[in-house]
Parts: sequence; structure tokens; C-alpha cells
Amino acid sequence: MAMDLDTRRFRADAADDVQISDFPTTIDELYESKKDYKKLLARNVKTLGRFQRKLYAHDRYAVLLVFQGMDASGKDGAVRHVFSGVNPQGVQVFSFKQPSSEELDHDYLWRIHRRMPERGKLGIFNRSHYEEVLIARQEPGVIEGQRLPAELRNRPLFWEERYQDIVLFEDYLHRNGTVILKFYLHLSYEEQRKRLLSRIDNPNKNWKFADSDLEVRGEWDDYESLYEECLRRTSKASAPWYVVPADDKRNARLIISQILVNELTRLPVSFPEVSDERRVKLQQMRRQLDA
Repeated sequence: MAMDLDTRRFRADAADDVQISDFPTTIDELYESKKDYKKLLARNVKTLGRFQRKLYAHDRYAVLLVFQGMDASGKDGAVRHVFSGVNPQGVQVFSFKQPSSEELDHDYLWRIHRRMPERGKLGIFNRSHYEEVLIARQEPGVIEGQRLPAELRNRPLFWEERYQDIVLFEDYLHRNGTVILKFYLHLSYEEQRKRLLSRIDNPNKNWKFADSDLEVRGEWDDYESLYEECLRRTSKASAPWYVVPADDKRNARLIISQILVNELTRLPVSFPEVSDERRVKLQQMRRQLDA
């Protein structure tokens, strides 16, 4: 079955009237059965694998994929399934946790910049620099721990300037050959409850449950408002946000994979051409090997 999906509907354009509630957390299933889902995903995974080999050989572009979402929104599973066909040598995955002492001695984007993918590679951020305008804004202690001078930390436009920093940073990366796509996995409050309960009820998932999960859940509306502002301020043509309905994990993976296929296969990447002179040389070496 061919997947009939216009992925533009999930793209968030930067606008003052953007609201999270404008985007659904669930849509009709894109697959007829589990077998059909696997077939559709495998097709996109194979296409992404071919693209990644060309990207690596072409060695001109880098690709950065950012994944954000509430706890239990399915970020880990999406990364694991969608990129199952990519050569591990050509992909880098980073998850940004609490910053180290060394990282706190630098500007807040320093640890992000040093993890950027090289030309020819895919970089995946499972949580990212956007934590600096999400949890850092919701939890005052985070900014305090960054050791900023008081006169800078207390500037009236502090958060406005952080959004500007991020937009300019991504624009700089774009102008230097990095393709940026950002995904917000949009989970409903009720579906998160079910997934957190599953982490408690299933002994094999107990390790996934953190005490902070409930604390953050208690601030659900605040975090949704912060994500709304992120979409408004930082979804640009050169680094767009996609709001992916995440209540159905399989649907979410199909949507993400289709967006990647649509956007990445537009890049003019190819295997390097071999000159006539080089082909003659190769044939000479082939004769040596035959001998």
C-alpha cells in the first residue's frame, strides 16, 4: 500500500498566532496492519539508507535532525526505528543532559556546536539547544548554574535574545552547508499518563521512570506554552519545525520518515564522478590484479 501523506500539514510556520492546539496529537492510521506498517517504514528506511551513502560520498552537506517532546513522547523509539537502515559510521546521536562543569565554563551553545555533524554525516540531537529556552526558562536554578554575570542575567530582553541567538546560530549553520530539520513529537496528556503507567507496571521499563517525570507533568501547560513560543520564534524556512502527532508511535515514525524522505532527497548529492583518466588507471590496476 502506498502511503498517501502530505507532510506539509505538519510544518509549523513562524507566526504570532501559532498554537500547539492547532496541531493534532493523533490522526487516522496510515497503515492497515502491523505488517503494512513495517512494509511502509522499511521502504522509507531503505530510501534514507541510500541517501546517507550518497551524502557521505558527496561530502559537502551535513544534516542535523533535532527531536524534542514531552517525556514518553517516543523520541528514542523514533530514532531507533527510522534510522535502522543507516550506516553507523555516517550518523552521530547525542542526547544533552545536565551540563558538565567544563560546559558551564563556556557559553551555552558551546557544547552544542562541538557536537555538530561533520560534512557527509547525519547528526541526531535527542533533546538539544532548545532545552535552553524550555527547562532553563521553567526552572530558574538552571540559569543560576550557568554562572552568568548578574547584569547580563537580569537583562529585560534576556529570553528574547536567546531566541535570537538560536535563530542566528542555525542560520549560520545553514549558510555553511548544514541542513536542519526539527521535530516536536506532540503527545496528549492522557497518552503520556498511559505510557508513564506502563513504565511502572512493566519491570523491564522501570528504569525509564524518573521522579522528575511527574514533576514536569505537573507543569504540562507551562511547557506547552514554551514549546508554542519556540515554534513562533524559531521555525524558519532554513530550519523548520514539524509538529508530529505522537499518540500513535507507528504513525509518528511513518510521518517522520516520510518528511525526511521528502526533504533530504531534494538535496543535490551524488557519488563522485570518475574522470576518463582515472578510469584508464583503474583498468591498469585491474589487469595487475588479474595477473
